[in-house]
Amino acid sequence: MNTTKTVYYLPGQGGRLQQGLGAALLERSINVQGREIHGDFQKADFATKVSIVAEDLQRDHWGDDSLVIANSYGAYLFLHAQAELPAYPGRVLLLSPIVGEFESEELQIGFIPPQARKLYEMASAGTFPVPFDCQIHVGSEDWQSIPKNVSAIGRLMGIPVHVIPGNGHMLEKNYVGNLLDRWL
Repeated sequence: MNTTKTVYYLPGQGGRLQQGLGAALLERSINVQGREIHGDFQKADFATKVSIVAEDLQRDHWGDDSLVIANSYGAYLFLHAQAELPAYPGRVLLLSPIVGEFESEELQIGFIPPQARKLYEMASAGTFPVPFDCQIHVGSEDWQSIPKNVSAIGRLMGIPVHVIPGNGHMLEKNYVGNLLDRWL
């Protein structure tokens, strides 16, 4: 009997399945599947990416024992795919999720992702199909995932949000490692 767990993983922009968090999953003997936000997938338009993620989930990762981990922009793609589907039946872990537009005056940089207001509007209207078992972790100093915005959308969706003091967009390796050991 194969007891190896499989995680559907969506890394951040430019991320690969076997690097960073993916490598941490592999070190724990987890079977990692998902989409790299790299190459041809990264070049696809937003609607195509969301459709591919939704199809992947429904085809191969749709059960109460299914696991999804999504990071940063990968979490944004997951949430938009989830918006088009029934409530996800498995467990979901979102790390430093992008939930809309952000900017940093200090760094003089900003980003407005496609459909930047959709998640907030659906959450506000109570129409977002919230996954059955989901949690969010974000750093208190994260200027991309903006803890205030993540916490607000989490409250509207009924998803617990854990704000990690002193952490930025890239959560500390020890924190994430301990989280994975508990969550998996």
